Amino acid sequence: MDLAAELSSLHQPLLRFAQLQLRHDSLAEDVVSETLLAILEAPERFEGRSTLKTYATGILKFKIIDVLRRRGREIHVEPLAEQSVDDALDALFAADGHWREMPPAWQHPERALEQAQFFDTLQLCIDNLPPKLARIFMMREWLELEIDGICGELQITANNCSVMLYRARMQLRECLQLRWFKDAA
Repeated sequence: MDLAAELSSLHQPLLRFAQLQLRHDSLAEDVVSETLLAILEAPERFEGRSTLKTYATGILKFKIIDVLRRRGREIHVEPLAEQSVDDALDALFAADGHWREMPPAWQHPERALEQAQFFDTLQLCIDNLPPKLARIFMMREWLELEIDGICGELQITANNCSVMLYRARMQLRECLQLRWFKDAA
């Protein structure tokens, strides 16, 4: 398969990811087009140390971050409903949004991460999250934005963001338990 054909097959997954993050179809299409064009213009930069999908997604990630920074506070985002946070929830996560104490590890996570089907399953689980939870999760874990940046972008409080991240992580964990790790238990 030639490079153009491979990139063509990546268009839809990249577009879905960009739409989730940008919430604007034409901007998402633009960043995906820029990503694919960047690869086509300099194919020698792809050294084959990862899959083409991983390489393209990495480029797309930085293009999305650039758009988010450019747009600043111009984004109109539907406000999230205020939610209460109990003390047990706060105790699970550090201020940076990561687990204080990691949940028990699944059997052989290195092998699971190496398998392309795992990432397909993970993407399915992310696609099944409510859109707001999926967006916040992807901003934090994939785009690696800090909590303050997410809160500024979405105009929500840090507590609200932490609750949304918690819910996203729990739903993803449950989905992966059911769809991927059920045989490992």
